[in-house]
Amino acid sequence: MNTLRSVPSGDPPEGTGGQVPPARAAGAAPVPVDGDVNTQLGSLLRLSSRGDEQAFASLYDATSARVHGLVLRVVRNPSQAEEVTQEVFLEIWRTASRFDPERGSALAWLMTIAHRKAVDRVRSAEAATRRDTSYHQQSQGVDHDATAEAAHSSIEAQRVRSALGALTAVQHEAVQLAYFGGYTHTEVATMLDLPVGTAKTRIRDGLIRLRDAMGVGQ
Repeated sequence: MNTLRSVPSGDPPEGTGGQVPPARAAGAAPVPVDGDVNTQLGSLLRLSSRGDEQAFASLYDATSARVHGLVLRVVRNPSQAEEVTQEVFLEIWRTASRFDPERGSALAWLMTIAHRKAVDRVRSAEAATRRDTSYHQQSQGVDHDATAEAAHSSIEAQRVRSALGALTAVQHEAVQLAYFGGYTHTEVATMLDLPVGTAKTRIRDGLIRLRDAMGVGQ
């Protein structure tokens, strides 16, 4: 991938009053931050949300390879992976103020955006290829069983969201990534900067607590 040399074009970060900062000078030193990796990334996100281009460039340098790797695994097309990766960082630049450290780590927040963007691109491509052949099926009426099944799924989704509130922050983050984000235990461990065994334990404990909260088996 090409190394970022300037903030992507587009709308300025939310909450900056519409002001875009001057371009980062070539060779400018990255913004110094202290603490562990996720603390550093969180600090860079906060600075980026205020329109700090230098901080955003440092954020990009620290995470672009990992983001691109995840996107490439999903879309399986190098050129599209490049495009989606740039879309990911444009969204991060514009929405950095939405990051909440109390809801999860900075790296997990970034990778969730990357995964969502990559899945959106795959779905868009699939929809385009089947649009003509599926027209007839889509135009047919929905029978009673399909309607009932959709309603049941909606009710179950509401129960799951409610039960997730019973998990601890670390359990919620691990379960969210593994079972709603579609990541493997190894990928969750990498994203959360944890040993694989610790990630598996958090996922297991979270699922047990989730099951109990939903009353499964009672």
